[in-house]
Amino acid sequence: MAGALLRLHGNALSRSAALRPSPSLPHRPMMVTMSQNQSYWASVNAEIDAHLKQAIDPLRPPREVFEPMHHLAFAAPQNKAPALCVAACELVGGHRDQATAAASALHLMCAASFTHEQLPLTDRPRPRPRTSSRPTAHHAYGPNIELLVPDSMTPFGFELLAKSDDPAQNNSGRILRVTVEIARAMGPQGIVDGQYQELERPQSDHTRWIKRVCKKKEGGFHACAAACGAILGGGSEEEIEMLRRFGLYVGMIQGMLHGVGRKEKGLAKMVEELRTLALKELEEFKGGKAEAIASFLC
Repeated sequence: MAGALLRLHGNALSRSAALRPSPSLPHRPMMVTMSQNQSYWASVNAEIDAHLKQAIDPLRPPREVFEPMHHLAFAAPQNKAPALCVAACELVGGHRDQATAAASALHLMCAASFTHEQLPLTDRPRPRPRTSSRPTAHHAYGPNIELLVPDSMTPFGFELLAKSDDPAQNNSGRILRVTVEIARAMGPQGIVDGQYQELERPQSDHTRWIKRVCKKKEGGFHACAAACGAILGGGSEEEIEMLRRFGLYVGMIQGMLHGVGRKEKGLAKMVEELRTLALKELEEFKGGKAEAIASFLC
C-alpha cells in the first residue's frame, strides 16, 4: 500500500524521491516541544477567531442570517488550514496581519463545507467522525437554515478577503492571486470534487480513497492555505511551491487519519512517509518559524 501511495503523486514526490536521508544531506529532525506547539497554535487561532467574531456580529442585520452564521462558523471542528495560512506567511517573512483575513475566509469556507456534509440526507453514508477541540453538536438550527446559511459564508469569506486589499501595502495583486487560489481549491476541481468522490468511492479501496478524496479535499485545501500564506507574506515562487507541497502532505495526513482510520494496516508507515516528505520541504527555511510550522505535522 505504501508503494501505491508514492506512485499516486508522480512528479510531486519524485523531487523528494529518497524517503531515507541522503548521506550528502543529513536529515535533522526539527524539535518543537508540546508547550511551544500549543502556544503558537493558540495565539494564531485566537487572532483568527477574534477577526471572525468582529466580522460576524450575531446582532448585525439581517439577524436571521448572521446569528446562525456566527453559530455555524464556531461550531464546526477546528481545521489546521487557516492557522497554516498564517504560519506560512510568517515563515517567508510576512506579518500575520497580512494573512488573517485570508485565514478567516478559509475558516468560514471550511465551516460551510462541514455543515453541508452533516446535513441529514437519506441518500448518503453516515457522516464520518471527526476529531476536534471544538464541539460538533452544531444542529441548533433546522436543515433549511443549515443548507442556506453556509451558502452565504463562502461569498462572505471572499468579502473579508477583498476588504484586506490595502493600497498602502500595495497588496492588490497578492489578494487577487489568493482569491483565485481559494476559489480553485473550493470549486469543482477541489473540495467539491473530493466530496463527490467521497460519496462514490468506498473507504475500503484505500488507494483510490487517498488519491480521489484525501488529496482533493484535505490535501488540496491545506496546500491552498499554505500557498496563500506564502503569497501574502511576499514569498518567492520557489518558497510558495515548497509550502504548497508541505500543505498538501499535512492535509493528506489529516484526511488519512480521519478517513481511512488510525488502526488501518499500513497507515502508520504511509503517514510517516508523508511526514518525511513534508519536512524535506522545510529544509530551506531556518529558525523558530520553521520549527513552528513543522508542528503542524504533530
